[in-house]
Amino acid sequence: MKRKHYFSRGTLFLLAAGFAILFLLPTVLTFTNSLMSQSELSSNYGVIFESLKDSTKYVSEDVNLKFIPDKVTFKQFFTVLLASPDYLLKFWNSVLLVVPIVLGQVGIATLAAYSLMRYNSKIRKLIFFVYVILMLMPYQVMLVPNYLVSQWLGILNTRWAVLFPGFFAPFSVFLLTKFMKRIPSSLIEAAFIDGATEWQVFTQVCLPQCRSAIYSIAILVFIDYWNMVEQPLILLADETKQPLSVYLSTINTGEVGVAFAVATIYMIPPLLLFLHGESYLVEGITHSGSVKG
Repeated sequence: MKRKHYFSRGTLFLLAAGFAILFLLPTVLTFTNSLMSQSELSSNYGVIFESLKDSTKYVSEDVNLKFIPDKVTFKQFFTVLLASPDYLLKFWNSVLLVVPIVLGQVGIATLAAYSLMRYNSKIRKLIFFVYVILMLMPYQVMLVPNYLVSQWLGILNTRWAVLFPGFFAPFSVFLLTKFMKRIPSSLIEAAFIDGATEWQVFTQVCLPQCRSAIYSIAILVFIDYWNMVEQPLILLADETKQPLSVYLSTINTGEVGVAFAVATIYMIPPLLLFLHGESYLVEGITHSGSVKG
């Protein structure tokens, strides 16, 4: 029995390690390719980018995937960080769009989720049902209504056209409501008996119990909006206001090396955020809070 047990654990470990390596390969490939010269990149991947010019043309030759550059160069990073300020401008455009969306969406979601959790009525159930329906709809369906509303409000081609829909996205409300329902009602009743106000119950009882869920939602929202393309592309016609993710979606053959360098820099914030809050992310997703009903 023990041999079978160890065999199953070893097999699962090897499978997990294999999948982990497969998932890490694109990240490693992006980083190592950012250290290659433009001529080396063209010789390795020129066939792919040539085929992009003609959508009817198929890649008939083998592509040379290289993880170790023949000669390490930091020219692309010099171009991105010092020589051309446009890339850093687009990077800060991403920061100015995503950080307010994360803070605003999480703040609004905590208040909405608390109210949906506290007051059990038919209206609350109807509102929550509407939230679920909106969450199931892909964002591309809402692009045209968002465009028309932004045009009517006079905020089209401004950051507010992207920020407002992000603030009131239903995803965070749905997850936080489901998580807050797990808080025992006896805990809330005990707080009211001790003389706590509604605001004190919200800030000192509910929010601490939802810390892991809030952190995991913040990470997921950050990654989602950090990689957004459709929203700024449609709602922000001015290219100087668009985030770096829009540039990464329009790579051309003359900037392959720069694109790899930009992608490497662009991966750093979500990676650091994930590594910092990995335990909270796992705990929040699995709903294994410190207080269980």
